[in-house]
Amino acid sequence: MAPLSRRTPVSLTVRPSAPSQAPLVGAMGYAEGRFPHAAELALPTGGAQLLVNLDRDVLTRTPLHGAGRTAEGAAVQGPCTGPAVIDPAQQRAVVWVAFRPAGLSPLLPVPVCEVRDELAGLGALWGGDGAVLRERLLEAGAAGGPRAVLRTLETALLERAGNPPAPDPAIRRAAFLLDRGTPVAEVADRLGWTARRLTRRCAGQLGIPPKRYARVRRFQRLLRRVNAGQGPPDWAALAADCGYHDQAHLIHEFRALAGITPGAYTPRSPGEGNHVPLPG
Repeated sequence: MAPLSRRTPVSLTVRPSAPSQAPLVGAMGYAEGRFPHAAELALPTGGAQLLVNLDRDVLTRTPLHGAGRTAEGAAVQGPCTGPAVIDPAQQRAVVWVAFRPAGLSPLLPVPVCEVRDELAGLGALWGGDGAVLRERLLEAGAAGGPRAVLRTLETALLERAGNPPAPDPAIRRAAFLLDRGTPVAEVADRLGWTARRLTRRCAGQLGIPPKRYARVRRFQRLLRRVNAGQGPPDWAALAADCGYHDQAHLIHEFRALAGITPGAYTPRSPGEGNHVPLPG
């Protein structure tokens, strides 16, 4: 079946309508666009996504430090801990699902840490149901447009999970605290766990050890502040506000998690802070 084709850009984001999906899925969306740049950085969020490329049956992602990943056009993007280069051409027509913390776990046959920093094809993860999902979405789009695509995607998630158990409330609590800058040792204490137990449970359900998750989420807090501001950022003030020791610490962490310096950070738009076009 031919890829979907439209003359004007489309961006549609919805929340799951099925109550059983609300604890798992934060949002899902459909987007079409054309971009002038040939490559861009995708920055880590600590979260997982399901991606379906409706333009071509392929998805690729190349970490700045490591081998490239390639999968068929329907895949799970596991939680990422570092920056990667992606091809904007693969976003010409794409459907995505953004999972809540630990929300991917009930939909996987393996611990979430096994897909960390990976593109895992749905055919390998879900068998026949995953292998035909892209074709189902293309057929839905040809008949009913973007909203029909999203309805079909939600139906596929319901078929896969049925009435899944809600993510472990303790892990959701841990993610909530880490996201707000609570020290890892304090998080373990609040849950009545040892540090080892917290690390094991976070790796299995969030996909990322708690210290790394806290670093990535602090970085995301910083990006939100930068993109919400007016004028040039005051990096020293942002360092203090976002939990960095000082400006030098912020710069070091920025380079580690974005692959660029803070001064080189120019996202695609303020609302797309995790997509940074690369020159050339």
